[in-house]
Amino acid sequence: MKISKIIVLFLIVAAFIAGVYFSAQGGPASGWRDNLIRYFNSFTKQVQDLKTQDFGKIISEVEKKVFEPGPLSIGGSEKQIILLKSKIISETNLQRQQNGNLPALKENAKLDEAAAAKANDMFLRQYFEHVSPAGIDPGKLVQNYGYDYIAAGENLILGNFASEKEAVQDWMNSPGHRANILNNRYSEIGVAIIKGTYNKETVWIGVQEFGLPLATCSSPDENLKSQINLEKSQLEILLSQIDEKKNQIDGAVQNNPAYNKMIENYNQAVAQYNSLAEQIKQNIANFNNQVNIFNNCVAGN
Repeated sequence: MKISKIIVLFLIVAAFIAGVYFSAQGGPASGWRDNLIRYFNSFTKQVQDLKTQDFGKIISEVEKKVFEPGPLSIGGSEKQIILLKSKIISETNLQRQQNGNLPALKENAKLDEAAAAKANDMFLRQYFEHVSPAGIDPGKLVQNYGYDYIAAGENLILGNFASEKEAVQDWMNSPGHRANILNNRYSEIGVAIIKGTYNKETVWIGVQEFGLPLATCSSPDENLKSQINLEKSQLEILLSQIDEKKNQIDGAVQNNPAYNKMIENYNQAVAQYNSLAEQIKQNIANFNNQVNIFNNCVAGN
């Protein structure tokens, strides 16, 4: 009895997936079975490559940076004056404009709250450091007030000042604090300037909280990632079905009436597998491109 045609079709998907179609044609039974096993093993190896495909580094991998030059104590005698945070922000932006024509920093309410909390806590606990006695550093501080960031910075100053301009100029005269004020990565600011008693003296404490919010960089699509994971699970189910069909064909008698139907079912399963694998390949490429764009944005590239 003439055996039906054997067709072996390789569908290569992005160097990590291949599928095979086949049917039977004339020749020793061991020949087509050997070919089947060889092609199936190659097919299975490529599937393992797909399973190890990585989505790239995502948001949780972001390296956040915090700049905190040493606190600046100026001294000076008490003055009967009211200092305003709005004028501290204006003077800060004036310095940015005059030194490199940098964009003005936008006031952020969450950073304002963090700055006020820091100033009040320093008066309450009588310390003057970036890290509180409770171990809260500037990065943790702004996060506690709901500000998630890529880059952040904090300037501290303590003393008595004749004006907001003088206080900002004192920061500008200190290299580390100047670098924070003129940092071109920051886009937002929060300020507190509060009068109180420190070491039994009446002084002002000024706090600047700088930030570049995480939302500045467009995050990878988490829904797309979930879709890829779902499709990979579906792919594994298909692979199990293909394996089962391969075993049926491998043990079949060629002149069995159901033989050609087995081959047809196998080819259909492989076609479905290859179609889904191609879709996953495109989705992974899209997702990884989003990750690269995000990471470059975080790095300031």
